[in-house]
Amino acid sequence: MRLSAGKRGALRDSAFAYVDSRGRRRLPIHDEPHVRNALARFNQVQFEDDEARDRARRRLLRAAKKFGIVPIGFMDAQLRRQGQRILPSGAVTFLLTDIQDSTGLVQRLGDGYVPVLAETRRLIRSAVRRTGGYEVDARADEFFAVFKHPPAAIEAAVAIQRAVRDHDWPSGNPVRLRAGVHSGRPTLTEGGYVGLAVHTTARVSAAAHGGQILLSGAATRAVGEALAEGLGLLELGTFRLRGLPDDETLFQLMVVDLPARFPPPVTGD
Repeated sequence: MRLSAGKRGALRDSAFAYVDSRGRRRLPIHDEPHVRNALARFNQVQFEDDEARDRARRRLLRAAKKFGIVPIGFMDAQLRRQGQRILPSGAVTFLLTDIQDSTGLVQRLGDGYVPVLAETRRLIRSAVRRTGGYEVDARADEFFAVFKHPPAAIEAAVAIQRAVRDHDWPSGNPVRLRAGVHSGRPTLTEGGYVGLAVHTTARVSAAAHGGQILLSGAATRAVGEALAEGLGLLELGTFRLRGLPDDETLFQLMVVDLPARFPPPVTGD
């Protein structure tokens, strides 16, 4: 069911279940036939992130209710999708980011910190999805993602730092992200990942400075020779990271168009 360009252009944004960040409008829901069509096509649409999918689903369900449609098949499909375990298991690579001096940003921006955090998460989610990663968790200013292929985690980390660097933040209050990458074999449970690999990722990220990407020795070995052009690794040394049983060798990812000079890693010792 296709609208002519003229009829489509005459519709308001509210007549579509999904309008992405670039203003592209998908899934028209202005009448009963198009609502039924949107219900059938919903899972064929590539959404920017899970929040965008949820917003579109809510708008579509409101439209279905308005036109007296009972979307039983649609709801069954959504419940099955939510129940599927899509996170990879076995050998994986984690990426953890957080905002440097987030407390200071909250104090300076007040209520303005809420949209800054939302925009930061949007940029991160977009990069993770584009590179084939999966969101594991997002709480406070942290974002935890997992990748089946180690080079994809590196690609995502670089894309995130570039996006944050280039974004137009509130005057005098730029966002600076710390990023840590680690590879391992965690246990995947109903509640997510558990194991030493998760804790190591957190400690590697905490050792970084805003704008910096740090890799553990395991992540460096997992990536091997697969670094993209313009990327390199700088060995920073071996450090005792709080709570870990063994010392950890840290590497800084060198990117031609990102800052390269940082203070020594923050070890907490």
